[in-house]
Amino acid sequence: MTERDTVRTLAHPEPDEIRLEGVLHALSDPVRLSIVRDLAATEAELSCSHFDLPVTKSTTTHHFRVLRESGVVRQTYRGTAKMNGLRRTELHTLFPGLLDSVLEAAAAEGARLGAPGASLT
Repeated sequence: MTERDTVRTLAHPEPDEIRLEGVLHALSDPVRLSIVRDLAATEAELSCSHFDLPVTKSTTTHHFRVLRESGVVRQTYRGTAKMNGLRRTELHTLFPGLLDSVLEAAAAEGARLGAPGASLT
């Protein structure tokens, strides 16, 4: 690891620091929930630029920071790209069934409203 890589390391909560209220807060926003739904649909890490969100770049940065600081996602730099991965294993260990229940409820709401992204407006 080079000195530059060390500088670009992001702080993440350890599993014992992740709190239910922080996770629920992070998942309560429609934009952040959309990000989590996209991440849950793949095993791969996705770059921030992968997401087509209806907000400004600075607001997008804020949403990713909330997700990272609450323990929902892990972010790492790969070159100039910030990659995002869902912390599914940690969340399932801490809060069994929570993430799956939220994702199922979000999918049901999307179907009820007529489109998967309908809850973003």
